[in-house]
Amino acid sequence: MHETAEQVGAEPLPEGLGRAIRETAEDIAALLRSASGTALPVPGSEWTVGEVAAHLALANELMADLAAGRERPYGDGTPQSLAAANARSLTTFAERRAEPLAAVITGQAEAFLDAVTRTGSDGPVPATPLGPMRRPVLASYLLTHMLGHGYDLARALRRPHMIDAARVGLCMPFMLSVMPRVADTEATAGLTVRYRIRLRGGGVFGVSVADGAVRVDPGVPAHRTDCTILIEPTAFLLIALGRRDPWRAIAQGQVLAWGRKPWLAPRFPALFTAP
Repeated sequence: MHETAEQVGAEPLPEGLGRAIRETAEDIAALLRSASGTALPVPGSEWTVGEVAAHLALANELMADLAAGRERPYGDGTPQSLAAANARSLTTFAERRAEPLAAVITGQAEAFLDAVTRTGSDGPVPATPLGPMRRPVLASYLLTHMLGHGYDLARALRRPHMIDAARVGLCMPFMLSVMPRVADTEATAGLTVRYRIRLRGGGVFGVSVADGAVRVDPGVPAHRTDCTILIEPTAFLLIALGRRDPWRAIAQGQVLAWGRKPWLAPRFPALFTAP
């Protein structure tokens, strides 16, 4: 029987996360193999299909190395440094063909899961692109990253994307952990507000902003909130990753808000820079 990271290891992954990583990588590989070519532009991006696929191949390899305990410096966590690191890596990695890239994406997803399975350390991975993370959070990061760029590929190739409510739920450990780190200091300056965010059919969490600092509370907030936002899970992830306009989601009925200050709902996404 093939062991998974959810069955063994120092710190098991949340149920379904290993399977979601494997299946998302396979979904992306299937998209690439269906493409007539990889030179197509990706909507809303400067990259082509081949460049997005190459970035995914490199990122999955990076995540597998980090999970295995190898040091791989990659920017300092700021959007500018990550963009520069992405550009440098694509310059030195020339592969743009669909089949080889599909194989690397799936192979490195498996390598990541194998590394999570075999590691004997309970401590955090110290130097991910977005700071120290426990391995289950790093796995959630890997899934989130693949879903964001998998969505880009699906749009470019005019195919259905692979994001659903279950996979969004598995992205939440990463999303909640990284929110304070990716808060926009200019947007949060002078703002004091407590949000309650509910994913329709899913989890609840609180986000408090005070004196420029952002605090995230998993679960139902203990204190009274100013604004409750109810949002479709897929819309939440796409807005958080900068792939969907919040106003469009509101117009389509995917976002509802109420509370003492419901007008603060549209401001919420602007408090963060997409990771």
